[in-house]
Amino acid sequence: MSSTAPSPKQEVDSDIEVPDAPTPQPEQNGTHGETEAEPKPDLSDSTAKADVKLEDLFNDDDDEDEEFPDSSAADTKFQSSPPPMAEVSAPSRPGVDEETMYAFYSRLFPFRYLFQWLNHGVKPSPDFANREFAFTLQNDAYLRYQAFPTSDLLRRDILRLNPSRFEIGPVYSTNPRDRKILRNASSFKPVAKELVFDIDLTDYDEIRTCCTKANICEKCWQFVTMAIKVIDVALRDDFGFEHILWVYSGRRGAHAWVCDQSARNLPDDRRRAIAGYLELVRGGSQSGKKVNIKRPLHPHIARSLEILKPYFANTILTDQAAFTNSEQEDKLLSLLPNKSLNAALRKKWDSAPDRSSTNKWADIDSLAKTNLSNDAKNRNSDTKALLEAKQDIVLEYTYPRLDAEVSKKLIHLLKSPFVVHPGTGRVCVPIDVRRVDRFDPLSVPTVSQLLSEINEWDRSHPVEPSVENGTTTTGAPEGSEIGGGPSSVPDANGRARRLQDYEKTSLKPYIDYFRGFIAGLLKEERAVKREREDNEGVTPPVAGDGMEF
Repeated sequence: MSSTAPSPKQEVDSDIEVPDAPTPQPEQNGTHGETEAEPKPDLSDSTAKADVKLEDLFNDDDDEDEEFPDSSAADTKFQSSPPPMAEVSAPSRPGVDEETMYAFYSRLFPFRYLFQWLNHGVKPSPDFANREFAFTLQNDAYLRYQAFPTSDLLRRDILRLNPSRFEIGPVYSTNPRDRKILRNASSFKPVAKELVFDIDLTDYDEIRTCCTKANICEKCWQFVTMAIKVIDVALRDDFGFEHILWVYSGRRGAHAWVCDQSARNLPDDRRRAIAGYLELVRGGSQSGKKVNIKRPLHPHIARSLEILKPYFANTILTDQAAFTNSEQEDKLLSLLPNKSLNAALRKKWDSAPDRSSTNKWADIDSLAKTNLSNDAKNRNSDTKALLEAKQDIVLEYTYPRLDAEVSKKLIHLLKSPFVVHPGTGRVCVPIDVRRVDRFDPLSVPTVSQLLSEINEWDRSHPVEPSVENGTTTTGAPEGSEIGGGPSSVPDANGRARRLQDYEKTSLKPYIDYFRGFIAGLLKEERAVKREREDNEGVTPPVAGDGMEF
């Protein structure tokens, strides 16, 4: 899983640039839906944590919180959208075909929430309009430097291009589409982007024994869990960041998006410094010792050790059985400092070749009692050196292995949350860090599964037609105070709204979590804006005040 821009067959620059789509026509009785992943975690407290009503944040401009066409409503906004949900069948192969991708984008992808997340508000701003998007098209062409003033225009182009995936880049000083017509080319530069991190299980192939390359299982996913715990607490406690979004990559890793304004505005040198602070395991697969740290331990390292010790016992010694064969034994012995102890361990293990990794780790301490120096001074020194060596071993086998280059530069592109991994068909869903131990990547739903869930829900919940002004409609009329059958639910004001497609699927808790995350972020953004206005002596307008000319 590389989070960097792929190396496609053809990279399409602005020389073959896609023009901005025309302004979409007003939507006629449109409804919207998103989808969610299968492991249904309890995310109900994510919105409460934000201490703000989601309706107040997401519905400033209209009363409906609908983004996608419902299966029972025709989409008049986008002529290319699918008809009133003819059932979309799942592809037989693991990958995702173009028809399925189109159905996902048109029915389930949370464009509105993605806009609010990147825009840091509900009204369009340069934070979104000057943001780079890059599309990987179905023919592997790579289209960079795309930008959109609104979520509607982003959605329209994605429906038109139907990319297999797309990535998010930085906010530039001007619209990325205009970069080649600027009189002063040097004025086009990245000015902001989330601080990002990438965890990829292929970086653990040297030490994981259950899987290799793109394959994963519950056992080796624990490496990602460890990394998330260590990195997340360091970003929060050591740097003061609060708004950290962890996202499953769709196959074998996870991405972190640090969304605080202070993180977004970091220059490259500060990003390199933070990446260096978190980087500990260094060296390629053929190098020797990869962890060399000074004593006394830095508080971050000491804290990380406490987090990782239980995982070393359960994951490294038991699940991975990391010291089973002779090659693994040799590596372990090469990391221990005392030659006489190493000789004793080698002798014992040669005589018991089936000895478990857990027992071999325990042998280090038991044999140290008789194989360290008898001289008190030297024995204390040897004991201290052995303790430090064991700490280094724990860290080498458990500490996060980051692709540091991803974090160091503003211009780096990273796969968008909620896109579909083209190889597995799984959706790149958020990971609730409070429940990271319970996240199961193998239970994350595929796009085909989500579309099947919509079909199944519609079959088991037939829409009750209602007559409005002599015409037959599905669900309740817009703004109606009465219920509209099984496809409608009450909104915050008690009025009926048509059920969105994502609410019919296992993607719902993930989108709900994303909304809660955005609510907290937007609440802080508004507070910062008010503080800035107060400091500048600007009095915000009072709601309801008119302006006469």
